[in-house]
Amino acid sequence: MVEPRPRRRADAERSIARIVSAARTLLSSDPHAKTDDIAKAAGVGRMTLYGHFGTRAELVDAALVDALRAGDETLAAIDLAGDADEAMTRLLASSWQIVAESAALLAAAEEVLPPGRIRDLHDKPVRRMTELVRRGQDQGVFRADLPTGWLVSVVQYILHGAAAELRAGRLAPHEAADVVTRSVRSVLTG
Repeated sequence: MVEPRPRRRADAERSIARIVSAARTLLSSDPHAKTDDIAKAAGVGRMTLYGHFGTRAELVDAALVDALRAGDETLAAIDLAGDADEAMTRLLASSWQIVAESAALLAAAEEVLPPGRIRDLHDKPVRRMTELVRRGQDQGVFRADLPTGWLVSVVQYILHGAAAELRAGRLAPHEAADVVTRSVRSVLTG
């Protein structure tokens, strides 16, 4: 009796998904997680991992893409209608959680990916924030004396800076969301 050939495509897809999930998990807690540890956590061998991801940079890129996709799904569900200031508070609460959870993954990406790639991958969240800041400027609730792009960049710096402070133990977890929200609001409202 001849055994049917395994469906390699489906097996490969499952392996890739397990590898990316393991990379996301491990790199989110340790930006220097070893590729061997990622393969082990995914339940695959090193050869399988490298068969799908030729370099650590490719693996980190895939993990970051996956994290940003999941983050975008969360952020897309936020109601940004109405008053821009209130919408910003809702957006910051969710954005902060996403940034805090993926700060180590971003650190791993910054070590192996070109800055332009990281910037390109953040295009959707930046556009969402830019549209909200512009709307707030049009409504008169956010300052209009500084360029919109600059204000969005400062918001990003605050989010990522707070995540770094949290990881370094200089910002208490129970204070972080409030510190981020008050800092951003002070920048946006002048």
